[in-house]
Amino acid sequence: MPTLEDKEFGTITVRKTSSSRSMKATVAPNGTLRISVPSYTPMFMIRRMIAGSRDELRTLLDSRPKLVLSDGMQIGKSHTLLIRSAPTRSVKRSGNQLLLSLAPGDSLEDPETIDKVRTHILAILRREAKHHLPHRIRYLADTYGFEYTSLRFTHASSRWGSCNSKKAISLNIALMNLPYELIDYVLIHELSHTKHLDHSERFWKEVGRVDIEYLVHRKQLKRYNPGI
Repeated sequence: MPTLEDKEFGTITVRKTSSSRSMKATVAPNGTLRISVPSYTPMFMIRRMIAGSRDELRTLLDSRPKLVLSDGMQIGKSHTLLIRSAPTRSVKRSGNQLLLSLAPGDSLEDPETIDKVRTHILAILRREAKHHLPHRIRYLADTYGFEYTSLRFTHASSRWGSCNSKKAISLNIALMNLPYELIDYVLIHELSHTKHLDHSERFWKEVGRVDIEYLVHRKQLKRYNPGI
């Protein structure tokens, strides 16, 4: 995909698609901006739109979750971050540990360090999600009489999951950071959308049919952020 350089925002990735009807900005996993525009949009128009939307783009970047690194922090269900001192900075996986080596003068708040660790975290969560979630959602669907057509994994920063009118379900890999009972709540929520796409009384009744403590789980889920 093409990119453009901006004095304030740095490298911005441009995605031109026929399905886009207007400019839409999102934050990529590495923290940079992504701009989706209609396929016929010339680059000078994209620059003009960015120039006229700087306040909105700043707000978007400021609202993204901040990754705070700490020694021993849990990553997903089976990995741990281990921080140690070393002559040079590096990030690598070793078994179920993610090893972050910091050289003298390095900081846990350094953007480059955070970006490198985030890249590994995304890979870990995606691997765990693909291992656990397909089996679990299939079990719940078969047990409680739901049908879905497909399952895919995303890294959408603002949603835990989604279901469209074709009964295709998308799940955020950040689900693997949740307790298992909340993972199940999200899966049941999306499966219930295969019968009711809205959030009507009938929808919540369907959720409650499977998860009798859904009101508690719904409240608990608000303590977590789906961004990574």
